[in-house]
Amino acid sequence: MKKLFWLLTAILLASFHRAEAQQPTQVPSIAYLSSGQGFVSSERRQAFRQGLRELGYVEEKNLIVEYRYAEGNSERLAALAAELVRLKIDVIVTSGPPGTRAAKKATTTVPIVMAHDPDPLGSGFIASLARPGGNITGLSSLVAQLGGKRLELLRELIPKLSRVAVLGTSTNPSNVQMATEIEVAARPIGIRIQFVDVQDSKEIEGGFRAATKAHAEALFVLGNPVLNAHRTEVADLAVKSRLPAVYGQPDLMAAGGLMFYGASITEMFRRAAIYVDKILKGAKPADLPVEQPTKFELIINLKTAKQIGLIIPPNVLARADKVIR
Repeated sequence: MKKLFWLLTAILLASFHRAEAQQPTQVPSIAYLSSGQGFVSSERRQAFRQGLRELGYVEEKNLIVEYRYAEGNSERLAALAAELVRLKIDVIVTSGPPGTRAAKKATTTVPIVMAHDPDPLGSGFIASLARPGGNITGLSSLVAQLGGKRLELLRELIPKLSRVAVLGTSTNPSNVQMATEIEVAARPIGIRIQFVDVQDSKEIEGGFRAATKAHAEALFVLGNPVLNAHRTEVADLAVKSRLPAVYGQPDLMAAGGLMFYGASITEMFRRAAIYVDKILKGAKPADLPVEQPTKFELIINLKTAKQIGLIIPPNVLARADKVIR
Protein backbone atom coordinates (compact mmCIF):
# COMPACT_ATOMS: atom_id res chain seq x y z
CA MET A 1 0.00 0.00 0.00
CA LYS A 2 2.83 2.38 0.82
CA LYS A 3 4.37 1.82 -2.61
CA LEU A 4 1.02 2.46 -4.23
CA PHE A 5 0.55 5.64 -2.19
CA TRP A 6 3.92 7.04 -3.17
CA LEU A 7 3.40 6.06 -6.79
CA LEU A 8 0.06 7.91 -6.92
CA THR A 9 1.62 10.90 -5.17
CA ALA A 10 4.44 11.03 -7.71
CA ILE A 11 1.97 10.84 -10.61
CA LEU A 12 -0.15 13.65 -9.16
CA LEU A 13 2.89 15.87 -8.55
CA ALA A 14 4.17 15.25 -12.07
CA SER A 15 0.75 16.13 -13.50
CA PHE A 16 0.60 19.29 -11.40
CA HIS A 17 4.05 20.48 -12.54
CA ARG A 18 3.27 19.64 -16.15
CA ALA A 19 0.00 21.61 -16.01
CA GLU A 20 1.81 24.50 -14.31
CA ALA A 21 4.46 24.53 -17.04
CA GLN A 22 1.78 24.64 -19.70
CA GLN A 23 0.13 27.74 -18.23
CA PRO A 24 0.62 30.60 -20.75
CA THR A 25 2.80 33.48 -19.57
CA GLN A 26 0.90 36.74 -19.22
CA VAL A 27 1.91 38.98 -22.13
CA PRO A 28 2.09 42.64 -21.03
CA SER A 29 -0.05 45.12 -22.91
CA ILE A 30 0.66 48.81 -23.46
CA ALA A 31 -1.14 51.59 -25.34
CA TYR A 32 0.00 54.41 -27.60
CA LEU A 33 -2.40 57.35 -27.33
CA SER A 34 -2.15 60.29 -29.75
CA SER A 35 -4.30 63.32 -30.47
CA GLY A 36 -3.03 63.36 -34.06
CA GLN A 37 -3.61 61.31 -37.15
CA GLY A 38 -1.97 57.96 -37.66
CA PHE A 39 -0.15 58.84 -40.88
CA VAL A 40 1.13 62.15 -39.44
CA SER A 41 2.65 60.55 -36.34
CA SER A 42 4.03 57.49 -38.15
CA GLU A 43 7.67 58.65 -37.81
CA ARG A 44 7.27 59.04 -34.05
CA ARG A 45 5.47 55.72 -33.76
CA GLN A 46 8.26 53.99 -35.68
CA ALA A 47 10.88 55.57 -33.39
CA PHE A 48 8.98 54.28 -30.36
CA ARG A 49 8.70 50.80 -31.87
CA GLN A 50 12.41 50.86 -32.65
CA GLY A 51 13.10 51.63 -28.99
CA LEU A 52 10.97 48.65 -27.95
CA ARG A 53 12.80 46.34 -30.37
CA GLU A 54 16.17 47.48 -29.02
CA LEU A 55 14.99 46.33 -25.59
CA GLY A 56 13.89 42.93 -26.88
CA TYR A 57 10.15 43.53 -27.28
CA VAL A 58 8.40 42.09 -30.31
CA GLU A 59 4.79 43.13 -30.88
CA GLU A 60 2.24 40.31 -30.80
CA LYS A 61 4.93 37.98 -29.42
CA ASN A 62 6.04 39.22 -26.00
CA LEU A 63 4.18 42.56 -26.01
CA ILE A 64 0.74 43.73 -27.08
CA VAL A 65 0.45 47.35 -28.24
CA GLU A 66 -2.90 49.09 -28.69
CA TYR A 67 -2.77 52.19 -30.91
CA ARG A 68 -5.39 54.91 -30.54
CA TYR A 69 -5.58 58.16 -32.55
CA ALA A 70 -7.99 61.06 -32.03
CA GLU A 71 -7.42 62.12 -35.67
CA GLY A 72 -6.96 65.77 -34.72
CA ASN A 73 -10.12 65.86 -32.60
CA SER A 74 -8.96 66.30 -28.99
CA GLU A 75 -12.51 65.79 -27.72
CA ARG A 76 -12.21 62.10 -28.66
CA LEU A 77 -9.26 61.58 -26.33
CA ALA A 78 -11.34 61.21 -23.17
CA ALA A 79 -13.30 58.29 -24.64
CA LEU A 80 -10.15 56.67 -26.02
CA ALA A 81 -8.34 56.96 -22.69
CA ALA A 82 -11.34 55.51 -20.83
CA GLU A 83 -11.43 52.60 -23.29
CA LEU A 84 -7.76 51.82 -22.65
CA VAL A 85 -8.32 51.80 -18.90
CA ARG A 86 -11.21 49.33 -19.36
CA LEU A 87 -8.88 47.10 -21.38
CA LYS A 88 -6.63 46.91 -18.29
CA ILE A 89 -3.58 48.20 -20.17
CA ASP A 90 -0.33 47.95 -18.18
CA VAL A 91 1.17 51.25 -19.41
CA ILE A 92 -0.27 54.15 -21.46
CA VAL A 93 2.22 56.05 -23.63
CA THR A 94 1.04 59.53 -24.64
CA SER A 95 2.37 61.50 -27.60
CA GLY A 96 1.67 64.99 -26.23
CA PRO A 97 -0.09 67.09 -23.57
CA PRO A 98 -3.69 66.53 -24.79
CA GLY A 99 -3.27 62.77 -24.56
CA THR A 100 -1.53 63.00 -21.19
CA ARG A 101 -4.31 65.20 -19.83
CA ALA A 102 -7.00 62.76 -21.02
CA ALA A 103 -5.15 59.76 -19.59
CA LYS A 104 -4.59 61.58 -16.28
CA LYS A 105 -8.33 62.20 -15.98
CA ALA A 106 -9.11 58.58 -16.87
CA THR A 107 -6.85 56.93 -14.30
CA THR A 108 -4.72 57.60 -11.24
CA THR A 109 -3.34 54.05 -11.09
CA VAL A 110 -2.31 52.97 -14.61
CA PRO A 111 1.26 54.20 -15.30
CA ILE A 112 1.45 56.95 -17.94
CA VAL A 113 4.63 57.63 -19.93
CA MET A 114 4.88 61.01 -21.68
CA ALA A 115 6.85 60.45 -24.89
CA HIS A 116 6.96 64.20 -25.37
CA ASP A 117 5.73 67.17 -23.35
CA PRO A 118 6.89 70.79 -23.58
CA ASP A 119 6.15 71.60 -19.93
CA PRO A 120 4.83 68.74 -17.75
CA LEU A 121 5.44 70.73 -14.57
CA GLY A 122 3.52 73.79 -15.79
CA SER A 123 0.70 71.55 -17.03
CA GLY A 124 0.35 70.02 -13.56
CA PHE A 125 1.19 66.49 -14.68
CA ILE A 126 4.10 66.01 -12.27
CA ALA A 127 5.24 67.34 -8.90
CA SER A 128 8.85 67.85 -10.02
CA LEU A 129 11.25 66.64 -12.70
CA ALA A 130 13.35 64.71 -10.18
CA ARG A 131 10.43 63.05 -8.38
CA PRO A 132 7.28 63.16 -10.51
CA GLY A 133 4.97 61.60 -7.91
CA GLY A 134 1.67 60.08 -8.97
CA ASN A 135 1.40 57.79 -11.99
CA ILE A 136 3.00 60.00 -14.69
CA THR A 137 6.61 60.21 -15.86
CA GLY A 138 8.48 60.36 -19.18
CA LEU A 139 10.24 63.01 -21.22
CA SER A 140 10.03 66.80 -21.40
CA SER A 141 11.17 68.84 -24.42
CA LEU A 142 11.33 72.13 -22.52
CA VAL A 143 14.89 73.42 -22.31
CA ALA A 144 16.11 76.68 -20.83
CA GLN A 145 17.37 79.27 -23.35
CA LEU A 146 15.81 77.45 -26.33
CA GLY A 147 13.87 80.61 -27.24
CA GLY A 148 17.11 82.60 -27.25
CA LYS A 149 18.82 80.11 -29.56
CA ARG A 150 15.91 80.23 -32.01
CA LEU A 151 16.07 84.02 -31.94
CA GLU A 152 19.78 83.86 -32.77
CA LEU A 153 19.00 81.70 -35.79
CA LEU A 154 16.45 84.23 -37.03
CA ARG A 155 19.06 86.99 -36.67
CA GLU A 156 21.48 84.94 -38.76
CA LEU A 157 18.84 84.81 -41.49
CA ILE A 158 17.98 88.50 -41.10
CA PRO A 159 20.99 90.39 -39.65
CA LYS A 160 19.06 93.68 -39.22
CA LEU A 161 16.09 92.00 -37.53
CA SER A 162 14.23 94.44 -35.25
CA ARG A 163 10.60 93.19 -34.94
CA VAL A 164 9.42 89.63 -34.33
CA ALA A 165 5.87 88.35 -33.89
CA VAL A 166 5.33 85.35 -31.59
CA LEU A 167 2.29 83.27 -32.54
CA GLY A 168 0.97 81.26 -29.60
CA THR A 169 -1.84 80.62 -27.14
CA SER A 170 -1.92 82.55 -23.87
CA THR A 171 -3.76 79.75 -22.04
CA ASN A 172 -1.00 77.27 -22.88
CA PRO A 173 1.57 77.30 -20.00
CA SER A 174 4.53 76.29 -22.17
CA ASN A 175 3.66 78.99 -24.74
CA VAL A 176 3.61 81.63 -22.02
CA GLN A 177 6.94 80.45 -20.66
CA MET A 178 8.56 80.38 -24.10
CA ALA A 179 7.19 83.83 -25.00
CA THR A 180 8.65 85.24 -21.78
CA GLU A 181 12.01 83.63 -22.54
CA ILE A 182 12.02 85.12 -26.05
CA GLU A 183 11.18 88.56 -24.65
CA VAL A 184 14.06 88.34 -22.17
CA ALA A 185 16.50 87.26 -24.90
CA ALA A 186 15.30 89.96 -27.33
CA ARG A 187 15.48 92.96 -25.01
CA PRO A 188 19.30 93.33 -24.74
CA ILE A 189 19.77 93.13 -28.53
CA GLY A 190 17.08 95.69 -29.33
CA ILE A 191 14.49 93.40 -30.90
CA ARG A 192 10.82 94.19 -30.23
CA ILE A 193 8.54 91.22 -29.57
CA GLN A 194 4.81 91.18 -30.30
CA PHE A 195 2.81 88.29 -28.86
CA VAL A 196 -0.10 87.31 -31.10
CA ASP A 197 -2.67 85.31 -29.14
CA VAL A 198 -4.46 82.56 -31.09
CA GLN A 199 -7.08 80.71 -29.05
CA ASP A 200 -8.74 78.77 -31.87
CA SER A 201 -8.39 78.11 -35.61
CA LYS A 202 -10.66 81.04 -36.53
CA GLU A 203 -8.06 83.45 -35.13
CA ILE A 204 -5.07 82.17 -37.13
CA GLU A 205 -5.57 84.35 -40.21
CA GLY A 206 -6.32 87.39 -38.03
CA GLY A 207 -3.12 86.71 -36.13
CA PHE A 208 -1.08 86.95 -39.31
CA ARG A 209 -2.83 90.18 -40.24
CA ALA A 210 -1.95 91.62 -36.83
CA ALA A 211 1.71 90.58 -37.26
CA THR A 212 1.89 92.18 -40.71
CA LYS A 213 0.17 95.36 -39.49
CA ALA A 214 2.77 95.64 -36.71
CA HIS A 215 5.53 95.39 -39.37
CA ALA A 216 6.91 92.08 -38.09
CA GLU A 217 9.99 90.96 -40.02
CA ALA A 218 10.01 87.39 -38.76
CA LEU A 219 7.83 84.97 -36.86
CA PHE A 220 8.00 82.47 -34.02
CA VAL A 221 5.31 79.78 -34.22
CA LEU A 222 5.00 78.08 -30.83
CA GLY A 223 3.86 74.50 -30.55
CA ASN A 224 0.31 73.94 -29.28
CA PRO A 225 -2.74 71.85 -30.30
CA VAL A 226 -4.45 74.68 -32.22
CA LEU A 227 -1.48 75.61 -34.42
CA ASN A 228 -0.29 72.01 -34.82
CA ALA A 229 -3.72 70.84 -36.00
CA HIS A 230 -3.76 73.60 -38.66
CA ARG A 231 -0.10 73.36 -39.62
CA THR A 232 -0.68 73.64 -43.36
CA GLU A 233 -2.72 76.83 -43.00
CA VAL A 234 -0.08 78.33 -40.69
CA ALA A 235 2.79 77.49 -43.06
CA ASP A 236 0.85 78.79 -46.09
CA LEU A 237 0.02 82.08 -44.36
CA ALA A 238 3.67 82.55 -43.35
CA VAL A 239 4.68 82.18 -47.01
CA LYS A 240 1.86 84.44 -48.18
CA SER A 241 2.93 87.07 -45.62
CA ARG A 242 6.57 86.55 -46.66
CA LEU A 243 7.56 86.08 -43.02
CA PRO A 244 10.61 83.93 -42.26
CA ALA A 245 9.40 81.68 -39.45
CA VAL A 246 10.99 79.37 -36.89
CA TYR A 247 8.71 76.68 -35.53
CA GLY A 248 8.39 75.00 -32.15
CA GLN A 249 7.27 71.66 -33.64
CA PRO A 250 9.03 69.72 -36.44
CA ASP A 251 5.65 68.58 -37.81
CA LEU A 252 5.17 71.99 -39.44
CA MET A 253 8.24 71.48 -41.64
CA ALA A 254 6.54 68.83 -43.75
CA ALA A 255 3.62 71.25 -44.13
CA GLY A 256 5.92 73.92 -45.59
CA GLY A 257 7.51 75.54 -42.54
CA LEU A 258 10.83 77.31 -43.06
CA MET A 259 12.91 76.32 -40.03
CA PHE A 260 12.77 74.19 -36.89
CA TYR A 261 15.27 74.06 -34.07
CA GLY A 262 14.66 72.09 -30.93
CA ALA A 263 14.78 68.74 -29.21
CA SER A 264 14.78 65.72 -31.50
CA ILE A 265 11.21 64.50 -31.03
CA THR A 266 11.83 61.14 -32.69
CA GLU A 267 14.74 60.50 -30.31
CA MET A 268 12.44 61.25 -27.37
CA PHE A 269 9.87 58.76 -28.63
CA ARG A 270 12.59 56.13 -28.98
CA ARG A 271 13.69 56.75 -25.41
CA ALA A 272 10.11 56.54 -24.14
CA ALA A 273 10.45 52.78 -24.64
CA ILE A 274 13.06 52.75 -21.84
CA TYR A 275 10.46 54.05 -19.40
CA VAL A 276 7.96 51.41 -20.54
CA ASP A 277 10.57 48.69 -20.00
CA LYS A 278 11.42 49.91 -16.49
CA ILE A 279 7.76 50.10 -15.47
CA LEU A 280 6.97 46.64 -16.85
CA LYS A 281 9.88 45.36 -14.77
CA GLY A 282 8.42 46.85 -11.59
CA ALA A 283 9.57 50.46 -11.37
CA LYS A 284 7.01 53.05 -10.22
CA PRO A 285 6.43 56.21 -12.31
CA ALA A 286 6.59 58.33 -9.16
CA ASP A 287 10.24 57.33 -8.69
CA LEU A 288 11.42 57.72 -12.32
CA PRO A 289 12.81 61.25 -12.98
CA VAL A 290 11.49 63.04 -16.05
CA GLU A 291 14.20 63.17 -18.69
CA GLN A 292 15.14 66.35 -20.52
CA PRO A 293 16.48 66.24 -24.09
CA THR A 294 20.14 65.87 -24.93
CA LYS A 295 19.82 65.64 -28.73
CA PHE A 296 18.74 68.68 -30.77
CA GLU A 297 18.19 69.17 -34.48
CA LEU A 298 18.01 71.96 -37.03
CA ILE A 299 15.73 71.46 -40.03
CA ILE A 300 15.62 73.93 -42.93
CA ASN A 301 13.17 73.99 -45.82
CA LEU A 302 14.93 75.45 -48.89
CA LYS A 303 11.77 75.17 -50.96
CA THR A 304 9.98 77.54 -48.58
CA ALA A 305 13.00 79.86 -48.42
CA LYS A 306 12.84 80.22 -52.20
CA GLN A 307 9.10 80.96 -52.09
CA ILE A 308 9.62 83.93 -49.75
CA GLY A 309 12.77 85.13 -51.50
CA LEU A 310 15.13 84.32 -48.63
CA ILE A 311 18.71 83.12 -49.07
CA ILE A 312 19.86 80.86 -46.26
CA PRO A 313 23.46 81.73 -45.27
CA PRO A 314 25.89 78.87 -46.03
CA ASN A 315 27.10 78.71 -42.42
CA VAL A 316 23.51 78.12 -41.22
CA LEU A 317 22.82 75.57 -43.94
CA ALA A 318 25.99 73.68 -43.03
CA ARG A 319 24.70 73.19 -39.47
CA ALA A 320 21.35 71.74 -40.55
CA ASP A 321 20.66 68.12 -39.61
CA LYS A 322 18.04 67.89 -42.34
CA VAL A 323 17.44 69.99 -45.45
CA ILE A 324 14.14 69.86 -47.34
CA ARG A 325 14.66 70.71 -51.01
